[in-house]
Amino acid sequence: MRFYTNQHRHYCGIDLHTKTMYVCILDRDGQVLVHKNLPSNPAAFLEVVAPYRDDLVVAVECIFTWYWLADLCAAEGIAFVLGHALYMKAIHGGKAKNDRIDALKIVMLLRSGILPQAYVYPTGMRATRDLLRRRLHLVRKRGQLLAHIQMTNQQYNLPAFAKRIAYPSNREGVANHFEDRVVRKTIAVDLALLDRYDSLLVDLESHLVRQAKQHDPQAFQLLRSISGVGKVLALTILYEIHDVHRFDRVQQIASYARLVKCAKESAGKNHGTSAAKKGNVHLKWALSEVAVLFVRHNEPGKELLARLETRHGKALSILAHKLGRAAYYILLRSKAFEIERFAATVN
Repeated sequence: MRFYTNQHRHYCGIDLHTKTMYVCILDRDGQVLVHKNLPSNPAAFLEVVAPYRDDLVVAVECIFTWYWLADLCAAEGIAFVLGHALYMKAIHGGKAKNDRIDALKIVMLLRSGILPQAYVYPTGMRATRDLLRRRLHLVRKRGQLLAHIQMTNQQYNLPAFAKRIAYPSNREGVANHFEDRVVRKTIAVDLALLDRYDSLLVDLESHLVRQAKQHDPQAFQLLRSISGVGKVLALTILYEIHDVHRFDRVQQIASYARLVKCAKESAGKNHGTSAAKKGNVHLKWALSEVAVLFVRHNEPGKELLARLETRHGKALSILAHKLGRAAYYILLRSKAFEIERFAATVN
């Protein structure tokens, strides 16, 4: 957990919503200068902070509406801090809750130097990262369609399809596999949606690769040097990490990617682990996929996994952790993946 500890002359905390925002501004002595509700638009924000622009810092909670305010502060030269919603809730939780109280609590945390920070992803690559996440959503929807066709086939106890219907060339005559006219119509709808998803995803992936080659072509190619890492996984790792230098140590990126178990201890007693879902779920997914693909068609990878299983039992998550560390050093040192060097570190 990182806290914002810089000192300023004026502090602004905002409880931000889609249509409104409750603004609270304090001076360095804690005196309330502004505490009122405003419409969520740039003009209203700039007007209310205008008298306090001298050494001002603005803080909001990390919810989906923060993009426009972060970009506005960057354009106006105003310091901006994004608060980590989960950690903030743990710190300032109370009985009463409303916009007025929340705005005051945010600015008090900011002024006290105990506001837990979330990463303010810069404008230049943010839209591409969001598009990449949207692609994953579409892929899962496509998977649901494929699963529905298979489940319908099993409902009627029909023979399995001769070929994998995940491939467009194998879907001819799939609807005719079913006798009932209404069921055929249902499957035809699924197949039509699958065809549309396929064309969308091909176009989307081409666009994302072009974007990556514009933003950081070297890092994109270096990540692909890891066995099993294709275009999509390299894109996901690249855009979810963004700037590897924002992590001071490799342990921080392992924690951020949900690759470590956090121990719960008190009075010398071990109470298991916690915080398994704190971190970046998209990076966790990508590195877990890398671990699976790393051993699929890679003999050295299979040997490494067998070695880890001999020592630790279930070892795929351990391999994902080590591959995540390798990705960190690849980006940090701008050097391609070396299987021999990686194997020497696995034990």
